[in-house]
Amino acid sequence: MAYDPAFGDWVREHFSALGPLEIKPMFGAGSVYANGLIWALLDDGVVWLKADDDNEPALRAAGARQFTYSAKDGRSMAMGYWSLPDSAADDTDEAVRWARAAMAAAVRKAANKKPRKLKA
Repeated sequence: MAYDPAFGDWVREHFSALGPLEIKPMFGAGSVYANGLIWALLDDGVVWLKADDDNEPALRAAGARQFTYSAKDGRSMAMGYWSLPDSAADDTDEAVRWARAAMAAAVRKAANKKPRKLKA
């Protein structure tokens, strides 16, 4: 995984219609936040959008690829992130539509999380 801050600048510009973006380094990649929730990862020049059952079919139909990595035991592991469709790389309006769908997926996922138990 690799995050290039110059790529983060491109992401901020490309998605500027969303307002200021918070991008933080995470495990060698970058994570993009809105309202405290991660809605995208930035890795090796790819924007990986948060996906769930609602927006994944559209991403798949648009030719997006699912984020995978190799586990320590050699298995390929898939995560709930899909690449920004190629057609959105040059179309900021389309990119913002995909980003808003990813943000909505992040909100849905957060709403379904069980609250952590406090230690006494």
